[in-house]
Amino acid sequence: MTNRILALIACAVLIQVVVSAQQARHPDLSGVWSYAIDRAPAALKKEVNGQVTLQKIDQSARHGDASKVKGVQPSTPRPTYKPEHLAKVKDLADHESRTDPVFYCGKPGVPRIGPPRKIVQLQKETIFFYEDISGDPYRVIPTDGRPHRQYPNPSAYGDSIGKWEGDVFVVDVTGFGDDTWFGEDGYFHTDAMHVIERIWKDGDNLVWQATVEEPNVLAKPWVMPARLLKPSTDSLEESPRCVESDGAKLLNDDHHLQR
Repeated sequence: MTNRILALIACAVLIQVVVSAQQARHPDLSGVWSYAIDRAPAALKKEVNGQVTLQKIDQSARHGDASKVKGVQPSTPRPTYKPEHLAKVKDLADHESRTDPVFYCGKPGVPRIGPPRKIVQLQKETIFFYEDISGDPYRVIPTDGRPHRQYPNPSAYGDSIGKWEGDVFVVDVTGFGDDTWFGEDGYFHTDAMHVIERIWKDGDNLVWQATVEEPNVLAKPWVMPARLLKPSTDSLEESPRCVESDGAKLLNDDHHLQR
């Protein structure tokens, strides 16, 4: 009996050593990362002696071009909607200051919220923290091999499970509602949306790239342009409560140039 007990203890210790060794092989993504939410183009308007010039500014490029980073998948600037949905997308985009839920304190959801500002990587779960004007959401992502919940409550951030594919942390997200956009310019979706996020290290930097699968409205999956995040020493701050009070004061339909 004593030998059997000792054998069981030895086996348990060996299993723990193997598990620890496997976990140690994964890069540690923990840390605070630069703010890299998707932002629409802006414009700088100048008027000199009655001459007006308009200079467009690509705010999304301020973190540098990540397209050449190792591991980044080929992407397109915008999704490909099925022909029967193009008119709706255009109408939503043309009247964005009236139709964009985010402009009225709505949650951006996944993947529109972008990469997390802070990551805490634990043994059986990884936690993403965000800063956003609609609130400061967080996501607890199990990494213990469990499947998606069978009947999750539909939500803006969905039901997430994580796994490692080599040195890449892959987050599979389902269980969405249909009241968010997955990007700027009227990118609506249904509750059939499925998002796959890929996160990995590139030297000291972090790379985030997402793919949107939406069989109801997209002609093909959309691989989003990757984003490069640099380590940050800025602490996360609590966002003020979002209160919509200026919707009635809008002068045109494009809210980006009124921010």
